[in-house]
Amino acid sequence: MKPCSRLQILLLVCAALAGCGGGGGSTPTGASQTSAVSAPAAATPPATVASPATPSAGTATGATTSATTGVPQSTTPNVQPVSVTSAPGLTRNMLTTSVTICQPGTSNCATVDDIQVDTGSNGLRILSSALPASLALAAVPSGGGVTGECAVFGSGYAWGTVRHADVRMAGQLAESIPIQLIADATLPDVPADCAGSGPALMTSAGLRANGILGVGLFTADCGNGCANAALPRWYYRCDASGACAASTQALAQQVINPVSRFALDNNGVVIDLPAIADAGAASVSGSMIFGIDTQANNTLGGAGVIRVNATNGYVVTTAAGQTYAQSYFDSGSNGLLFRNSQFPQCGFWYCPSSTQTTTAAIVGADGLSRTVAFAIGNSSALFASANNAFNNLAGVGARGFGWGLPFFFGRRVYTAIASRNTSAGAGPYYAF
Repeated sequence: MKPCSRLQILLLVCAALAGCGGGGGSTPTGASQTSAVSAPAAATPPATVASPATPSAGTATGATTSATTGVPQSTTPNVQPVSVTSAPGLTRNMLTTSVTICQPGTSNCATVDDIQVDTGSNGLRILSSALPASLALAAVPSGGGVTGECAVFGSGYAWGTVRHADVRMAGQLAESIPIQLIADATLPDVPADCAGSGPALMTSAGLRANGILGVGLFTADCGNGCANAALPRWYYRCDASGACAASTQALAQQVINPVSRFALDNNGVVIDLPAIADAGAASVSGSMIFGIDTQANNTLGGAGVIRVNATNGYVVTTAAGQTYAQSYFDSGSNGLLFRNSQFPQCGFWYCPSSTQTTTAAIVGADGLSRTVAFAIGNSSALFASANNAFNNLAGVGARGFGWGLPFFFGRRVYTAIASRNTSAGAGPYYAF
């Protein structure tokens, strides 16, 4: 799920998830197919398509591009299984994992399955209904009350409290970090500006998952924008009566990318998924590997680095004679998302009579580019199958070019966190 425009000073209807990245904001989720034909023009799936979050570049200052060898090494288990299988509402191309949430400093924990893995946002968001009542998590205070947050995706909004939790994956621990607890009964009333941001993603049926794990380019989900100003549709100060007003939020109290808080292997992630046939696959199993250049299993090797704009996380894509200045890589988008009048549409998705193969040039912030080949399949035929994973599902993006989950099949895709060192220099960047 890619956010809308990571600039912290803009109030986009994106999301409070990860800096804003691209297709988010106004792109329907479109992943939920309830028929064998095509996706509705404005499907309401969860943050499955455009993973829009807004400002998250606040902590991305001072990134360098010179090579560095100062990368702490680790022997901590760092491989987290991920998979694409069936999801609520026949949602296709949803990458999920399991996350263990604990009351800080205790063994009172719960493992929650079906959490969407999202390189287009930052921070962990869990449905309150997915946690047992016995797992009490302390609220992050705001003034004399508690902190509420509105996370706005292209497919709708998620409202809830911000609470402290230990987050465990593989052998890694992010200790006592702020997470969002969606649909927390403590704050039943959704602020009007948040509720006006689209459909509610407050249940597993609406979200098409039990939560979202944002492992994107930045450490905090909003950054300096929210630390310096009370931005609508972001953080709120809520009093004892449940009344909430937009407020500033210090960086340390914002929803945090869990990977950035690991003791080691904390400079990024690698999504490693196998190649699949053009007709799709019923299920796919792969790995999310924590760290870049920290262990033998996450070295960059010959991967080409694409540096992003350190303020908004974008790169530039040129395809079929069009230039998309707001482009991003996003495992939380279930299709390749871009506007192109050459391809016929079936609702939200493209449906050429036969699979079309083309190329695009992806240009980083440093001017270096890579050429990528990709395919656009017939969405009607794909959705008519029993498969859940597709490498050629493409639809209309609201802006820019969204390299969604289809791009990740058959590749190792690296997401380097801003200001964290790797052998290729500090993030933020992507590599593949």
